Amino acid sequence: MSAACLVRLARCSGPYVGRSGLLQTALVPVPLQQDSHLQFTVFKRQLYSPSEQRHSNTRFDPDSSGRPTTWDSFGIWDNRIDEPILLPPSIRYGKPIPKVSLSKVGCASLIGQRKENEDRFQVSQMTDNILYFAVFDGHGGPEAADFCEKYMEKFIKDLVAEESNLELVLTKAFLEVDKALAKHLHFSPNGFEASDFPTDMTRALLVRVPGMNAGTTATVALLRDSIELVVGSVGDSRAMLCRKGKALKLTVDHTPERKDEKERIKKAGGFITWNSLGQPNVNGRLAMTRSIGDFDLKNMGVIAEPETKRISLHHVHDAFLALTTDGVNFIMNSQEICNIINQCNDPKEAAQRISEQALQYGSEDNSTIIVVPFSAWGKHKSSDTSFSFSRSFVSSGRWA
Repeated sequence: MSAACLVRLARCSGPYVGRSGLLQTALVPVPLQQDSHLQFTVFKRQLYSPSEQRHSNTRFDPDSSGRPTTWDSFGIWDNRIDEPILLPPSIRYGKPIPKVSLSKVGCASLIGQRKENEDRFQVSQMTDNILYFAVFDGHGGPEAADFCEKYMEKFIKDLVAEESNLELVLTKAFLEVDKALAKHLHFSPNGFEASDFPTDMTRALLVRVPGMNAGTTATVALLRDSIELVVGSVGDSRAMLCRKGKALKLTVDHTPERKDEKERIKKAGGFITWNSLGQPNVNGRLAMTRSIGDFDLKNMGVIAEPETKRISLHHVHDAFLALTTDGVNFIMNSQEICNIINQCNDPKEAAQRISEQALQYGSEDNSTIIVVPFSAWGKHKSSDTSFSFSRSFVSSGRWA
């Protein structure tokens, strides 16, 4: 659809227009004058409104042409998600953009076999045109995750008022939240120098300082105008987009297994050890190389600066965005999560099913997920199953 058509719709429809408000076209045969030798038939393009009475056996073949009617030509899959078209963004981008509704977002968080649930999540309409989605997986106590749940959105919202680049906004917000948490816990934002604690015994007592080991992952997604998706992340919580039925990873885990992360830790004076499960840890304590909090490891190379990614949604191909904590990720791979969600009727059912499935597969951690549906929801049904090495590893009982 051309931008000119969208402008005409805007003049008479306001900021939103329903899909039924878009006119469709059909070719109608019109016979002309005939003679004994020749017969001429021309086809005239006729405008009609979906509300008009028309002969049809099914809503998928409204003009009895034998061809199913979809919204793929407009970049929209009209199957399960039926939202109004956002006219200002549609005019700006030159294609119809459906509104993403918070009411259809699915969320679930289960405690698993832990004593308490240190996962936190949040979904909100941050500004008129920006949606906010976030998951935080706390460790060493819930203080850091609680702080991020309470203040991360506020820091981002304040920065958005002055900065239009959402990747830059997320980077600044993560760093400022980290500094604010340090102040809240009465710690130096730069961590502690080993020379500040001259004896080994005194340094060992650091682990007993309340909040000293408190930290959290943070994976935040901002959706502007229902088309511009920007993700920022520290730690091993993940964001994944389902495009054409395939899992498209938007984040990469910050673990000591990554060469670039390992080099930064070693350069800062930290070291890597492996636990009984073969998992690498920073200074024998932390399974990630970036986090908010963990102030005792700040001078060991653990940073709060996120890696960010920006992507434009293709509503004809993109089914959903999923944010997950490692209680889900460790036991199920991204494509498996994608396939299971694609089998569900709605995002709320999908979120509940994924969190419960992770626990049934053997996850002992808190399992949290947010599922944000887009216009291709339901288009890529899948019955495929994917092999998960981590689940096989855990279920084998080898390391029990």
